Amino acid sequence: MAVCTLMMAAPQAASAKGRTFWQCAPYAREISGVNIHGNAWTWWNQAAGRYQRGEAPKIGAVMSFQRTSKMPLGHVAMVSQVVSDREVLLTHANWSRAGGIERNVRAIDVSPNGDWSEVKVWFAPVGGLGTSVYPVNGFIYSGGAPRDFSEDDFKPSLDLDLSDLMAEAKNETPDAG
Repeated sequence: MAVCTLMMAAPQAASAKGRTFWQCAPYAREISGVNIHGNAWTWWNQAAGRYQRGEAPKIGAVMSFQRTSKMPLGHVAMVSQVVSDREVLLTHANWSRAGGIERNVRAIDVSPNGDWSEVKVWFAPVGGLGTSVYPVNGFIYSGGAPRDFSEDDFKPSLDLDLSDLMAEAKNETPDAG
């Protein structure tokens, strides 16, 4: 399971392949304009009084995931597109693969009240949403557009080398975060 780890002000160089390793919080801060530091689980409370917060997804907003036993440091992801009232596309880091960036991956609201308090998120190793449900605090609104994206940034893509991943058994629940 990939989780957000201790936050750094800049990305760390990781592998011998020369790829950049991104943690979720620095990446979300970089692309969304929400200038909050610290572990992802602290973002929701830190945003109080600094940024508007709410239950409705908006382009450029940061989805704030609660911390859980599977995601002890929480997770943050930027909304790159609102597909419907129950579906968005997220751009985020350190979810399907440690340090990897995913652009425009599907997330759906599975909360009973349609308030985005519980979501399923696309997970590369299974090529779909899987069965894991993640609790969400809500959305942190940056007050502006996401940082200078070109049209290519909003095409579905992955900045991941998935060649060595194997699909999990059908009876297993994917762990992501």
